[in-house]
Amino acid sequence: MHRRRTRAARRLAARHRRGQVRRDRAARTRRGRAADGAKACTSHLNGKAVNPCAVPVGDLRPTDEVTTIEGLADTVDEDLHPMQQAWLDHDVVQCGYCQPGQIMAAVALVRRVAAEGREITDDDLDGLRNICRCGTYVRIREAIRAGAEQM
Repeated sequence: MHRRRTRAARRLAARHRRGQVRRDRAARTRRGRAADGAKACTSHLNGKAVNPCAVPVGDLRPTDEVTTIEGLADTVDEDLHPMQQAWLDHDVVQCGYCQPGQIMAAVALVRRVAAEGREITDDDLDGLRNICRCGTYVRIREAIRAGAEQM
């Protein structure tokens, strides 16, 4: 007997099939259109969020530590960093263009707030200036809070 899948079951199966695509979208550095514009290229320089397109190479020292989205999981010795996993769990990714920069900015924010000995606030989240063309800001905020709990 042939059963028809419900719409929800078809969507769930499609999400699983797209899982690797979603993971890939959340794991590559993006190059923005203008220096320091969308912040899609956000990376970490000595643990702080920076936009590499706005940092002159001559300003870097041999002792500086640069982490891009590609190396973020290595900082926790896992396949995915907890923030990357939160992005997948909260289905944040749509087009995926801004996600690496969003994740890197979120990780830097969570680390800074934790170092200050406090929890993430709405004011902290409002301070993130990364642009999402798809407007997934509600899910981004949810993912940041969830990722922070796992970091």
